[in-house]
Amino acid sequence: MGPELANSRAAIKWATDYLLKCARATPGKLYVGVGDPNADHKCWERPEDMDTVRTVYSVSARNPGSDVARETAAALAAASLVFLKVDPTYSKLLLRTAKSVFQFATQYGGSYSDSLGSDDEFLWGAAWLFRATNDASYISFINSLGANDDTDIFSWDNKYAGARVLLSRMDYILGVNLTQMSYMVGYGTNYPRTIHHRGSSLPSVKGHPQSIRCEDGFQPYYSHQTLTYPNILTGAIVGGPDQNDFFPDDRMDYSHSELATYINGSIVGSLAYLAGSYKS
Repeated sequence: MGPELANSRAAIKWATDYLLKCARATPGKLYVGVGDPNADHKCWERPEDMDTVRTVYSVSARNPGSDVARETAAALAAASLVFLKVDPTYSKLLLRTAKSVFQFATQYGGSYSDSLGSDDEFLWGAAWLFRATNDASYISFINSLGANDDTDIFSWDNKYAGARVLLSRMDYILGVNLTQMSYMVGYGTNYPRTIHHRGSSLPSVKGHPQSIRCEDGFQPYYSHQTLTYPNILTGAIVGGPDQNDFFPDDRMDYSHSELATYINGSIVGSLAYLAGSYKS
């Protein structure tokens, strides 16, 4: 990654510092979210204009959340590999916290959301901890929770493919597909133009200093399907095509046009690996 390697590490550390605070601030408690998603989704406004309630959510022995705890453990374990050689002290802190959070999830079972499964998060956490530690005890988790189950997707509620592969299909994502569409915004000439993202679809504060209130952003910014949106979110990866390899490029079709940290986060490690192993 050349001169960008340090910037990539800094970006990862910004997130892991936050996760460490969430896991270590209060003994026996893991902070897992901020804000009311129902209230937030009723608004189409810039981050600078947000004034919705910032409720803090957490899981504990009395209110368990094994799925989100295992996701946190997976992220910390994966990041520990990034800093293993350049900052071993920080790497050990990440891995130690990952183990603690994973043990917390194992000891206090229960789903953060009862409508969602949690076995895939168990696999995801165990897979990254095994990768980071080579501790064979994590293999028993992997073998007992469907590591060989058939799967064809990787999403926020399905980590089976990630646990089995831990490496994305880069060529397909970047345009080697039936529609020759790059699903990374700004990469190539044919990429998503109307993504489901508030900051991208709304004018900047510099260009539009007046406040855009909660529902004012829906018209004209949200529903107006324009090919020239105010801010190109370079590097963002959208949800992708449907089962027929069709991508509608429609801001209102959030299941395909929305971007999220679980999508971009999972690709960083793969790109870093490919960049590091590339020989010119």
